[in-house]
Amino acid sequence: MYYNDDTAIYFDGKFMKAKDAGTDLYGQSLHYGYSVFEGIKSYSTDHGTQIFKAKEHYERLKRSAELMHIPFDYSVNQLTELTYELLDRNGFTDAYIRPLVTCSPNMSLSKGQKSYLSLLAWEWNNGYLADKMKIMTSPFQRPNPKAFKVEAKVGGHYVNSILACQDAKDKGYDEALVLDENGNVAESSGANVFYEKDGVLYTPAKGSILPGITRQTVMEICNELNIPVEETFFKPEEMRGAEAGFFCGTAAEIVALDSLDDVPFTRNWENTASSRVQQAYLKLVRVLSL
Repeated sequence: MYYNDDTAIYFDGKFMKAKDAGTDLYGQSLHYGYSVFEGIKSYSTDHGTQIFKAKEHYERLKRSAELMHIPFDYSVNQLTELTYELLDRNGFTDAYIRPLVTCSPNMSLSKGQKSYLSLLAWEWNNGYLADKMKIMTSPFQRPNPKAFKVEAKVGGHYVNSILACQDAKDKGYDEALVLDENGNVAESSGANVFYEKDGVLYTPAKGSILPGITRQTVMEICNELNIPVEETFFKPEEMRGAEAGFFCGTAAEIVALDSLDDVPFTRNWENTASSRVQQAYLKLVRVLSL
């Protein structure tokens, strides 16, 4: 699914074949999840292949490394140029891009001494936008912000996401809605969440969430379309039975929700402000006008 014998990647300062790359079995990243990463997408647009919000993603990657005390000295411009070269070497246009920063061999619980940059990509033409996901409130909580740097995109944090997502799937749902330590809605296992009531969109306030780049884009679109949006704390019962809801993230884009805990959202998706945001996002990533 992700690569073949001809797929090129960038690893530790050079381009190589994905099939020839390897990892150190004594690295902190493998043993402890001590790594940072990004999820980025490129699109075929009127102006050729374009990486959507490369600057914002690579600024966050650098900030994640800083927060985790991982040495990382690539500039945003270097990262962007290398990524466009990676896409070109593979002949990709619509693609998912995974930058990953891992650490050198170290079995102690101390900060990284050296890091390695990997840039991976694979073709991605997803069908998420046609889906309406059935979701459930998860028994797994979002990591406590006093225990983790939750604003950093860290590999180890996603063990929590795997547990929440798989638990939901095992129970017959498409995804999980994860709460924070106070019982407020936080996010899904890997995306931010909005719900709609009386034409207003609500999204969890910062604190326990990863404040996503797509989340920020949604709020920018709402401003352009004069759709009110509020960042606030709320319980799942406030979201349950609302007019509409959606998850958003780089990979997911904007995914309409069908129901929460078997309670359907009440309005036809096509007649909601949320649907207008979804359509505007589709245009924006392909560099068309709102």
